[in-house]
Amino acid sequence: MNSRVKVTANDKGQVVVPSENNSEYGHIRVTQDVVSIDERTGFVRRKNISALIPGLVEDLMSFGWVNGQTVDGKIVVRESLEAFNPNDPERDLKYAGETGVICTLEGQPIFRKAFFTTNASAQDEKIQHDNTAEIIAARSKSSLTPNKVEFDI
Repeated sequence: MNSRVKVTANDKGQVVVPSENNSEYGHIRVTQDVVSIDERTGFVRRKNISALIPGLVEDLMSFGWVNGQTVDGKIVVRESLEAFNPNDPERDLKYAGETGVICTLEGQPIFRKAFFTTNASAQDEKIQHDNTAEIIAARSKSSLTPNKVEFDI
């Protein structure tokens, strides 16, 4: 039910985007349309997700990938109670939709990051948050409908 992974250029038309801090390093952005079924509610959603493939610019350029090209592989989402980037831990915090509330488990923030992989059997690794009451309260204070709590998948 998921689409193939698509290579995506930035708004400057670059497929390989050099790092602003060190031009030897860069990334390629890939996207994929995925279907997700909430195991608690059975609600199905189609969503476009993306991941960055980091590496040396020279290596990334050697792929020869172009904007719009489809490539073999898939995007998986991994969640963790440890930051993926200890130097910038806030970068990968998991938020409950547009509420601004950080998803937590026993008071610890959950971190979320998407990765590109060529491993066909790789699966998402998700952590179920336990601060649902806080999220529902935040939604009820906003213009969001409190009975339709949507969580990032």
